[in-house]
Amino acid sequence: MTRGDDTPTWDAATRRLYGRRSARKLRPGRAKLLTEGLARVAVPDEPEGPLTAARLFGADVRRLWLEIGFGGGEHLAWQARANPEVGMIGCEPFLNGVASLLRHIADDGLSNVRVHAGDARTVIDRLPEAAVERAFILFPDPWPKRRHRERRIVSAETLGALARVMADGAELRLASDDPTQIRWMLQMAPPHPAFAWQVDGPDDWRQRPADWPQTRYEAKALAAGRTPVFLRLRRRTRPPQGSTFS
Repeated sequence: MTRGDDTPTWDAATRRLYGRRSARKLRPGRAKLLTEGLARVAVPDEPEGPLTAARLFGADVRRLWLEIGFGGGEHLAWQARANPEVGMIGCEPFLNGVASLLRHIADDGLSNVRVHAGDARTVIDRLPEAAVERAFILFPDPWPKRRHRERRIVSAETLGALARVMADGAELRLASDDPTQIRWMLQMAPPHPAFAWQVDGPDDWRQRPADWPQTRYEAKALAAGRTPVFLRLRRRTRPPQGSTFS
């Protein structure tokens, strides 16, 4: 199924979320954060109406950023601290990671973060068109086996959905240290008609910008001798209604 601008959309009836929901047993404090703290910052479940910045954060917040799979939450928390005028939405099904982000939120007193402890696609579906000014998919599970490639989050379907909710000129940031995942990202993202890869030379994928902090996954990759790749893509200006991307 495709949209009018030839970007694919997904069929909600065929969705399946892969990966772990939890690992080691949470310490009592972290478990309490999930049972009590999550409710205070959770993306509302009510299906009525779009998830606008004003609805999630109040009238003073007009900018939305989205992180899909925030892991331990250190990147999202850093961005929330550095950009208090931005409303940050984080989606992560791994409950240990959700608890970790909730600890960052509590310790830093962050009021500009909303959390969805589940499939990011259900949140993306509810966002208005052109509402997101920056999106992140950093070090996702690579699913390296060929038979599992439909499980990779960077896909035509995800990119098509992001193309709908990202504003013209918005930035999509991708990162991985897995060679199979890197090749897959390069096959999927730069050729997509809605996105333009922001690259002039090797430093543009070898080095993070100053406003892109290191995550624990990057640190682990470097310690293991793996070289991360950082991709930045810009959402192209939408064509006039009725036309398609060339």
